[in-house]
Amino acid sequence: MALQTLQSSWVTFRKILSHFPEELSLAFVYGSGVYRQAGPSSDQKNAMLDFVFTVDDPVAWHSKNLKKNWSHYSFLKVLGPKIITSIQNNYGAGVYYNSLIMCNGRLIKYGVISTNVLIEDLLNWNNLYIAGRLQKPVKIISVNEDVTLRSALDRNLKSAVTAAFLMLPESFSEEDLFIEIAGLSYSGDFRMVVGEDKTKVLNIVKPNIAHFRELYGSILQENPQVVYKSQQGWLEVTIDKSPEGQFTQLMTLPKTLQQQINHIMDPPGKNRDVEETLFQVAHDPDCGDVVRLGLSAIVRPSSIRQSTKGIFTAGLKKSVIYSSLKLHKMWKGWLRKTS
Repeated sequence: MALQTLQSSWVTFRKILSHFPEELSLAFVYGSGVYRQAGPSSDQKNAMLDFVFTVDDPVAWHSKNLKKNWSHYSFLKVLGPKIITSIQNNYGAGVYYNSLIMCNGRLIKYGVISTNVLIEDLLNWNNLYIAGRLQKPVKIISVNEDVTLRSALDRNLKSAVTAAFLMLPESFSEEDLFIEIAGLSYSGDFRMVVGEDKTKVLNIVKPNIAHFRELYGSILQENPQVVYKSQQGWLEVTIDKSPEGQFTQLMTLPKTLQQQINHIMDPPGKNRDVEETLFQVAHDPDCGDVVRLGLSAIVRPSSIRQSTKGIFTAGLKKSVIYSSLKLHKMWKGWLRKTS
């Protein structure tokens, strides 16, 4: 039965993909419509499907998509593919979403992002938006042979493990690690205050431990600090929390996170370089908290800008409906928690 469900889902995803222009370097689907979540998002059958399409030439892709799917776009469609691409690349988190679309009998939303912008986010965590989505289990429907993109996808996962190690204590469970990783892209996200269920990260991780193992298993097995027994479902970690060990990890963090940490810790007038600041942070007993502040400094403005952009890309009516659905889900989570 599980195999039939998996095959049925795959057929559904491919049929939906056939409604869009084919020139995709990466296409994936994520969220509660794909992977079961606990709490108010547990109704998998009727959940909205969230897609992301990565394209090498967004102007050409939007031009074709406007011809095929004119009704998907808000009033911005009258401005044409060049302006749409400019809005996509230069505002928010570099992704353009069309929301609340009925496609092949399912309610979907889809985001379009330039391949170059995605690679930059995966490597440097400029926005930690789509890169954050890809730190959690997703269903990849299509990916080309772009070596740079594949390498960046792998680098993003390794960076997520490093950041989580810095924020966790010396000893922790496998579930603790996956919860920390899943929460990276929600650090400072204003939607976690208004619009999202407060237990969202736990709801993502707990029913999907096996999928997180599949995503991170090889990285953990190759890490010398980890003894990983995936078949038994446990890991034994000896994290080097010495200043030298933490400095080594801090130096491998994505560039934007390093810069944010430098901005937070560098006193006015000092103008220290990033390496000097990271050396100081490595000796700080609150090193993990500083990393968390750095993440928040990336995620908070990115999430605010992207949500603001969504009002224009979705249109006012759809934005109100979409926000109402999110608030309803948040309310259901609160009721479940208090009952």
